[in-house]
Amino acid sequence: MAKVSSPTETERSIESLIAVFQKYAGKDGYNYTLSKTEFLSFMNTELAAFTKNQKDPGVLDRMMKRLDTNSDGQLDFSEFLNLIGGLAMACPDSFLKAVPSQKRI
Repeated sequence: MAKVSSPTETERSIESLIAVFQKYAGKDGYNYTLSKTEFLSFMNTELAAFTKNQKDPGVLDRMMKRLDTNSDGQLDFSEFLNLIGGLAMACPDSFLKAVPSQKRI
C-alpha cells in the first residue's frame, strides 16, 4: 500500500480557499456562487482591513461587477479566485519581503 503523505502547504492553502468560498456561498440559495450579499459579507469579514480602508463607498460594488465576468450577478469559484489573485498581486512588497534575496527578473 502506498504511503499517504500529509498535505503540502500549497495543498492546504487551496483547501483553505475552497473552504472559505463554501463558507460564504449558498446562503442565498446557490451553493456554487457568491451573491452580492454573500460577497459583501466575505469582504467585510475576511478582508475587513481592506474594506475599512476604502474611502469610496462604491468600491465593493465596482469590484463585484468587474469580477463577475459572465455578468450573471454572482461570483463563481473561478471569478472568486480572480479576486484572490488580484489581491495577492497588489501586495508586491509583501511578496518581495518573503522571497530570499536573489536575482529578480
